[in-house]
Amino acid sequence: METKTNRSELTLAAILDTALAMAASDGLESLTIGEVAKRLGLSKSGVFSRVGSREALQKAVLAEYDRRFLQDVFVPAMREARGLPRLNAIMRLWLQRARDVEIRQGCIYCAGAFEFDDRDGPLRDALLEGIMGWRSALKRTVIQAIDAGHLKPDTEADQLVFELDGLFVALMRDARFLRDPRAADRAWQAYQRIIASLQP
Repeated sequence: METKTNRSELTLAAILDTALAMAASDGLESLTIGEVAKRLGLSKSGVFSRVGSREALQKAVLAEYDRRFLQDVFVPAMREARGLPRLNAIMRLWLQRARDVEIRQGCIYCAGAFEFDDRDGPLRDALLEGIMGWRSALKRTVIQAIDAGHLKPDTEADQLVFELDGLFVALMRDARFLRDPRAADRAWQAYQRIIASLQP
């Protein structure tokens, strides 16, 4: 029984890995039970029995992307002291993840935002929840940096979050569309310049 459960968990992990790669490169709408099954050499019913409907698969992909993003970026940064050390760690880890994952495969947050900018529904809601959850965590860290005196007291947290998020969108376009190998380095330099301008 345990072996069967382990095998089932490994199959689910393989399904999510494949579906994540498809969504990152071709968009969430590219996901179908049939295509995932074909790529893994599984039956459609084998995929369906583990994830359910196509919409459930799409939502599972978003949930897994959220989990991996937070695990790679936010969780390790929590080891740093509150304030600017933690904010610096978040940005460093965010850019490292961009180099290791998003530049190579694509960013579901960035691509999904454009894919679903003009449509409503549960998938857009799930994507929005992940993006806004991330931005809220980033804003909390910025406010902690202001409270600790690491950033000027009149620093507008929402504005800084907008600028930091904008750096990432620019990085993805330059790295993937313009194929600029220096894009991540440029993003880090821009971040340092922004922070330097906000320090007391």
